Amino acid sequence: MTDCQLYLISPLDVSGDFPQRLERAIEAGPGLVTAFQFRVKGLDQHEAARLAAPLQAICAAHDVAFIVNDDVALAKRLGADGVHLGQGDGEPRDAREELGREAQIGVTCHASKHFAMEAGEAGADYVAFGAFFDSTTKASEHRPELEILEWWSNLFEIPCVAIGGITPANCQPLVEAGADFLAVSGAIWNGDEVAAVKAFAEQIAAA
Repeated sequence: MTDCQLYLISPLDVSGDFPQRLERAIEAGPGLVTAFQFRVKGLDQHEAARLAAPLQAICAAHDVAFIVNDDVALAKRLGADGVHLGQGDGEPRDAREELGREAQIGVTCHASKHFAMEAGEAGADYVAFGAFFDSTTKASEHRPELEILEWWSNLFEIPCVAIGGITPANCQPLVEAGADFLAVSGAIWNGDEVAAVKAFAEQIAAA
């Protein structure tokens, strides 16, 4: 299974030179980075939209899905490719009605098979399990076993995303267990994004 891809999650600060960093990261692994999640907190919609615009343009130019975290209204305003919902962020069905048939809707399922099956039945386009490792990006008390990725990928067609503290050094077992996407943030943005993407590419290819 070497068709695992990278799903980049933005740092909370996407100002300054971040658009250039995003473009470098996408270009460092042609075909490897296929989705980007815009995850900012505590900004009004106008400011969020202003920051999103250059990032959305970069994603569009490279055929990378632009996904908005948690905020269906912002996703609709931006004409984003989709939205990622936490367990408290509303129902996939409602998001689908707001955003249309083509929207990519993902749901955080933590370590729960039940949440994942519910999300699939409600029309989610992907489910996310995690955190698999300690993450500096987001605290999580949920620690799924690798087995949940194997279980999901053997039974369901809907892609699954592994999230939480994933680095090039620890990602191989997740790929081998059947993760379709690795959602990564700190491992990319806390250092040299080009070197990080290339390191992920090597490890995924070797898995």
